[in-house]
Amino acid sequence: MKLTGKRAILIGAVALGAAAGFATAAYAQAQGQDQQTPKGWSYEIKDGKRVPKGNRVTNADGSWREEVRQGNCVTIKERSASGEYKETRQCNPGNNPG
Repeated sequence: MKLTGKRAILIGAVALGAAAGFATAAYAQAQGQDQQTPKGWSYEIKDGKRVPKGNRVTNADGSWREEVRQGNCVTIKERSASGEYKETRQCNPGNNPG
């Protein structure tokens, strides 16, 4: 009898925990809250999809330029049409964007 009682309590606790998890997820989705990505990740989550954090401009010849801001620093990534890649980083401690 003891073993059956413990099993029943365990199964009930698991079912209750799962129901609470589903309810919390449904509530957050109903509220329309955007998910936050952890610091240091190179993308954001918008409308449930991963989107790079940088502002990338692509030209017709295949070259592109992207700016990524992290705190007071700006990283500029550039690629020419011939495939040359260049990355520069500049930090301004006195400049606080935003």
